[in-house]
Amino acid sequence: MRGCGVRKPDLATHDRAGLSMRTALCLAILVLAGTGGDIAVAHVMKQVGEVKNFTPRALLRVLSRAFRLRWMWLALGLMTLAFLSLLALLSWEAVSLVVPATALSYVIGALGGKFLLGEQLSRVRWGGIVLVSVGVALVCAG
Repeated sequence: MRGCGVRKPDLATHDRAGLSMRTALCLAILVLAGTGGDIAVAHVMKQVGEVKNFTPRALLRVLSRAFRLRWMWLALGLMTLAFLSLLALLSWEAVSLVVPATALSYVIGALGGKFLLGEQLSRVRWGGIVLVSVGVALVCAG
């Protein structure tokens, strides 16, 4: 598209086999920081409690309690890092690689839920984790 700041990706970059170290590192930061932020928010919300009243005043009280916890600030920092990593990735890689590869967040999120938050995972969920992993490997390989 001409004149709107959108440029075509470097085709030579996308025709090679495998991922560059820069892309792999940035993708790892994106997945780990984004999922770490999600897990930190889940930890905060378990401490704050279930939101039952959705009036503006009640929501502000919940937010006020959440932002008093260090985990919430950690979550915001991690999510910011993940977003910046996503922006960087999209500046040099094809969206057809970046978006599917971020599905690794589901895998890391399930593992984090189990080992950090004590959640139980069924066999069906483990099967889904394996399928997502295989799908990401296929996208990254091709």
